[in-house]
Amino acid sequence: MNIVVVGLGIIGGSMAKAVKKYTDSRVYGINRSPLPLKKALECGAIDEIGTVETLGKADIIVMGTFPEAAVEFVRKNADKINPNCIVTDTSGIKSKICPQMNEIAAEYGFSFVGFHPMAGKEKNGFDVSEADLFLGANAIIVPCDAPHTAVDKIAALAKKLGFGRITYASAEEHDRMIAFTSQLPHVIACSYVFSPLCPKHKGFSGGSYRDVSRVANINAELWSELFIENKQPLIDEIDTLIANLGMIKEGIESGDREQLASILHKGKLIKEALGE
Repeated sequence: MNIVVVGLGIIGGSMAKAVKKYTDSRVYGINRSPLPLKKALECGAIDEIGTVETLGKADIIVMGTFPEAAVEFVRKNADKINPNCIVTDTSGIKSKICPQMNEIAAEYGFSFVGFHPMAGKEKNGFDVSEADLFLGANAIIVPCDAPHTAVDKIAALAKKLGFGRITYASAEEHDRMIAFTSQLPHVIACSYVFSPLCPKHKGFSGGSYRDVSRVANINAELWSELFIENKQPLIDEIDTLIANLGMIKEGIESGDREQLASILHKGKLIKEALGE
């Protein structure tokens, strides 16, 4: 296949490298700035630097950009995309972009399948991308209005790239769950390091500090877009967290050790029942 990757950051760059390592496809790269393209060509992550004209011979186009930028790029260049092509994205929200992508795809004849690789690092950019980033990782496919053949093709590609579990979801279900599993932890981490004690943690911290604070090393531009585009599901999860924190706070304030232990034990049982 001919696969065009638009946006060679950590996810787009890793997709390009993984496709080159695990498939026989030819990979073209398109990026706003030239340096990642130069690096991708030199290290063999792409076979050729692409242009918008390259879109006409693509079997699959992978949008590795921010969500709104992905929609803008596809809308601007839809007339150059092969009607037999499958366009997919890698963004962490779907409800906002799927209807727009569906509309463009329907007008110009190609297919759009939402795709969310649940993998990443605290650092960003092509320099930290790697071919094995997705090995064993979860992947979420949002079929949107695409035909089964297009959805199956994206799933097959995901398996070749090493993804483990593939979950299918509607755009709404995807965004509700991601608010809890991905976005809320980033909210917690950023809120946590705002403490005036954070700069003094060295010598006092261990695994618990590292686990909670790890994702505070955040791409602020990207995550602010994701948070706002998924506003209501994320606000709902923050409200639930605040209520639960309040419950634990009241248990501490009351001095009722039995009540507090009961609350904490409930959390332990929930985690144990999940087995992970």
